[in-house]
Amino acid sequence: MRQIYLDNNATTRVAPEVLDAMLPCYQGAYGNASSVHALGQEAKGLLDNARQQLAHLLNAEPNEIVFTSGGTESDNLAIRGIAEASPRPAKHIITTRVEHHAVLHTCQVLQKSGIDVTYLPVNSEGMVDPQDVRKAITPDTILISVMYSNNEIGTTQAVKEIGQIALEHDVYFHTDAVQAAGKLLLDVDDLNADLLSLAGHKFHAPKGVGALYVRKGTRLRPLFFGGAHERNRRAGTENVPQIVGLGAAAELAGDGLEERARPIGELRDYFENEVCRRIPEVALNGSRTLRISNTSNLRFERADSESLVINLDLAGVACSTGSACASGSIEPSHVLLALGLPVDQAFSSVRFSLSRYTTREEIEAVLDILPGVVSRCREASPVNTRLHAKV
Repeated sequence: MRQIYLDNNATTRVAPEVLDAMLPCYQGAYGNASSVHALGQEAKGLLDNARQQLAHLLNAEPNEIVFTSGGTESDNLAIRGIAEASPRPAKHIITTRVEHHAVLHTCQVLQKSGIDVTYLPVNSEGMVDPQDVRKAITPDTILISVMYSNNEIGTTQAVKEIGQIALEHDVYFHTDAVQAAGKLLLDVDDLNADLLSLAGHKFHAPKGVGALYVRKGTRLRPLFFGGAHERNRRAGTENVPQIVGLGAAAELAGDGLEERARPIGELRDYFENEVCRRIPEVALNGSRTLRISNTSNLRFERADSESLVINLDLAGVACSTGSACASGSIEPSHVLLALGLPVDQAFSSVRFSLSRYTTREEIEAVLDILPGVVSRCREASPVNTRLHAKV
């Protein structure tokens, strides 16, 4: 059976150019980057090159890049690192209700240690009002953490304005840019970001590698101890092959970004328009305009999202109900609930996410499959069964 992959916000395929860059690190250049011999220094050179590639993508300095195991670690290091390094006796963090669980759960843990956290609401399109951020700042505020683009609905936040507000109040600003990499311009100076999180597998690098940008002068307590790696900010032998892959992916992500994003957005828009034309009672979750180009979160009224995803998978189409990190949860999406959707509508929503490798032919095939799947799922829905029973 032909497989069509429309779950690129969960993870992406490794780009051929990335794999080509990584392979020598497993065969010839396999030294430890901390070793002084020739093989070690060769590995260190590859590490330094990858650091420069990431820095170039972010308009940062190479020594401001900390390599991590991925987005979750980067978010944890940013938030806990700032909180634990702050000398203030009372500490306050501002974030939003639609953040990734890597941010929300970290904040919840910090609350148990006595740190105050404000979770700002969003509007029906998933956007936080920057003025709500400003109003939430107190003399004890040490950090504002607002994601750049939402992983479930794709909505982009006014991070540049929020970063400026943080700067005006001398508060550190962190943005989770995991879903923005390769889709939006990431200039840390333009965004006024002090910390910025990335995960390689979201933009065609391998899983298990990521980065945290840390602006020079930012006080950050490390999560791990045991070595002076990453300028004493992340102990542990660097994973050179994966970091090299991350660097190669960063170079690809910055190459012709706008030209590449435009056709993906056009294909996404065509898909949405055709779905709404061919299937009744379909609505878009989130913003139609202020979102990343590859993401479509659609609500199919009176259909169960889990059933839709399973039946589409059986037909060869991979998509999801939302965040891959919440897969298996019986709870509705916290993001969709924050938009004000009732539980039944949250449970009828499916996320389709495209990539540079998604073709028009694949989209046409999904459009042929989807109406029948939705119809069958609606007929089997417990809601419809109860309605028929009353007639």
